[in-house]
Amino acid sequence: MNAHLEILSIAVVVAIACALPGTFLVLRKRALISDAISHAVLPGIVLGFFMTGNINSPLLMLGAVAAGLFTAWLTELLAKTRLVKEDAAIGLVFPVLFSIGVLLVSRHAGNIHLDTDAVLLGELAFAPFDRMMIQGTDLGPRSLWSMSAILLLNSVVILLLYKELKLSTFDSGLAQAQGFKPHRLHYALMTLVSLTVVGAFDSVGSILVVALMVAPPAAAFLLTKRLAPMIFIGALIGAISAIIGYGVAVLGDVSIAGSMAGACGFSFLVVLLFAPQRGLVAQQVMRRTQTLHLGVRMLVVHLSHHGSGTNQMDENECRKDHLTQHIAWTASFANKVAESAIKQGFIMPHHQVLKLTPKGILVAQEAMTQ
Repeated sequence: MNAHLEILSIAVVVAIACALPGTFLVLRKRALISDAISHAVLPGIVLGFFMTGNINSPLLMLGAVAAGLFTAWLTELLAKTRLVKEDAAIGLVFPVLFSIGVLLVSRHAGNIHLDTDAVLLGELAFAPFDRMMIQGTDLGPRSLWSMSAILLLNSVVILLLYKELKLSTFDSGLAQAQGFKPHRLHYALMTLVSLTVVGAFDSVGSILVVALMVAPPAAAFLLTKRLAPMIFIGALIGAISAIIGYGVAVLGDVSIAGSMAGACGFSFLVVLLFAPQRGLVAQQVMRRTQTLHLGVRMLVVHLSHHGSGTNQMDENECRKDHLTQHIAWTASFANKVAESAIKQGFIMPHHQVLKLTPKGILVAQEAMTQ
């Protein structure tokens, strides 16, 4: 397999594997825990290496997963005291554990590839060199196989526990009332997060793991309110960001992990701005539309109070240029409101005087009775 294709395959599998549990973290507003776990697994890896002396030992993964679960447990324990909030608890826990890991690496593991640069940034370009060999047969990059297994595990667990995870995510109280164990489901999710982080740790580094676990699901959250499409869209955005980031890295001869993380951030920014309903542009348009709609209702009520469309009409109060004084509107906004009301058939202008139509009188009556 071509090296570029192998790197892309690893990146896409990592992106999808991270997006699956990452969606539930974003929905639970606990996305920061992925950052904590991605850093705090380091002492578990180092301690596993000290015990075995073998960088490829499965005990390293077990130690890293245990460190990740310990991070989640300790964070929950601090948060439950209600003396500090959860984000503050995360900020207290993971720097301590990560610094312990860094000190252990720099002091006792300086001659192996557990260096701090690899921990933070990773190096996808080297991933194809670590091959899985069985009886002399080259099966491809080891990280591709390990991350594919983790992706399969994540998919199976989420598929089997989909209803339970969905219920405990959106209403943990109801889940507990119906006999589920939200606490156990939480730690099952944390186990998936820890496994995913550990599996991706060596190849992509902790920074890209956090980016892939948070940014694509957060972008998907802005695009849909349904959980199943959110999981799919998050995985798709993560995969596309990985492909685009790798292309930028190759063309610009820059860090692959950094480019992919940047692509994730750019994807989220685009969605944040242009999402159909929750994007900033859509919200701004919605606010202007609502303001204009309210202005039209205020105008017809104002005209109705002053007898517009009847023989007792106070023409001075019904003049368009008087709106800036009586309702305290700017001239431009008053013109927009009047034009909108005319287009909707609520009023008809006669020189500078605005008269209610029969349709406008009905709208004014409805607005005053609501």
